Amino acid sequence: MSNEIEIGRGKRATKAYSLDDVAIVPNRRTRDPKDVSVSWQIDAFQFETPFIGAPMDSVTSPATAIALGKLGGLGVLNLEGLWTRYEDPAKVLEDIAGLNHEAATRNDPKITAKLQELYSAPIQAELITSRLAEIRESGVVVAGSLTPQRTQEFYRTVVAAGVDIFVIRGTTVSAEHVSKTTEPLNLKQFIYELDVPVIVGGAAGYTPAMHLMRTGAAGVLVGFGGGASSTTRRTLGIHAPMATAIADVAAARRDYIEESGGRYVHVIADGGLGNSGDIVKAIAMGADAVMLGTALARADEAPGAGYHWGMEAVHEVSPRGDRARVGTVGSLENVLYGPSRETNGTSNLVGALRRSMATTGYSTLKEFQRVDVVLSPYESDRF
Repeated sequence: MSNEIEIGRGKRATKAYSLDDVAIVPNRRTRDPKDVSVSWQIDAFQFETPFIGAPMDSVTSPATAIALGKLGGLGVLNLEGLWTRYEDPAKVLEDIAGLNHEAATRNDPKITAKLQELYSAPIQAELITSRLAEIRESGVVVAGSLTPQRTQEFYRTVVAAGVDIFVIRGTTVSAEHVSKTTEPLNLKQFIYELDVPVIVGGAAGYTPAMHLMRTGAAGVLVGFGGGASSTTRRTLGIHAPMATAIADVAAARRDYIEESGGRYVHVIADGGLGNSGDIVKAIAMGADAVMLGTALARADEAPGAGYHWGMEAVHEVSPRGDRARVGTVGSLENVLYGPSRETNGTSNLVGALRRSMATTGYSTLKEFQRVDVVLSPYESDRF
């Protein structure tokens, strides 16, 4: 059955669904939430939760990467962010949080200009080394992120610093980038020559995800990141309804297992996962893990101090994001494990995932990917 609809006589489009459009349906036995496992493993690394802190300066600092690691997750440090541009970024973060803005709008050119100015400081290789060393000394898994444009320049420094998991993250990453002016990153060759697992993305469809899997990536990020702070849809017209995107990439994972003779590539939902319900549905659609920005930016310890922004917001010529006010709801431990005082799914994320899995009768994340879902576009729930 075709999922295409006619926009007009000259254009047809595939219908796609967001996470808000789907709902999970319990239709089998229930179980005790204490009997549910939300552990996740990629390569040789085992985690108690499938939560990855996004490489965004408002979310992940060396300190929060360490804290998240000790709480069972994985924090990915942005190696092009403030921690690798400034010896002491605390004052810079304070300045960003203190920028005045009009309550009626998030699109403030003065704030954008200030962010661009602050991020114009050069990246220092020695700071990459020292930040990753700080995380490593704590005993947690070390993960760092570069954009495809900066990977060739800094990857040797990153690997020499002892990174455990390498993340290549951009608005959209392809296995074959074409350029007439610069030599593009050969992902397949790059991944083959590295001794650490590589996670790449974003991708939002079956074909680009399959191409990324064939490069040897250990994981593929689904979506274009950013979430609450991203304006990619407004500025570039690019958007990935996440329910369909995750399901399509999960289909690529299934077919790649057969093609490769059993090699499993992890599907990681990235962007637009602001509450526990979004996280639950992302895994139900086929994600193995989720990369969280807004959800973790609400923690008291988050370096954004209640604000959230991504690297897209500081692009020197084409900014595609805002500094968004997300507020705080409690400590990082409260956000992950509760106890919660919130009724909107912004804290006790692990508990909500466990309860949803228990209510539908599944005991592992892989099993939960088989849960039944229905289309249920409840726009009235968006308050």
